[in-house]
Amino acid sequence: EVQLVESGGGLVRAGGSLTLSCAASGFSFEDHVITWFRQVPRKEREGLSSISPRDGRIVSSDSVRGRFTISTDNAQKRVYLQMDSLKPEDTAVYYCAAAHLTITYVLLAVSYNHWGQGTQVTVSS
Repeated sequence: EVQLVESGGGLVRAGGSLTLSCAASGFSFEDHVITWFRQVPRKEREGLSSISPRDGRIVSSDSVRGRFTISTDNAQKRVYLQMDSLKPEDTAVYYCAAAHLTITYVLLAVSYNHWGQGTQVTVSS
């Protein structure tokens, strides 16, 4: 059974940092891309940053490039999202998702069929 479990969310002040973790199981980790998304009410899920565990290739959106850093621990089958210089507008539910590495649009939610349950990140001003 494919499982993705996010952790590490919470409440942080603006300018602070958080590290999210996504634990993967039930599928071939290195045959997939793992991507972090976020969603606020009444908006579509926004793709933030994607990594291919096989070769380390990273794709990030302009909205978080330079502030958020994605990384992977292949031995532990975990993907991390280090979030620095957080802003109130970063408040959202953060999800990790997995799809086979042959997908084309790695930051589009419709490309993914495996999702975690999400973790809330709240940034206070």
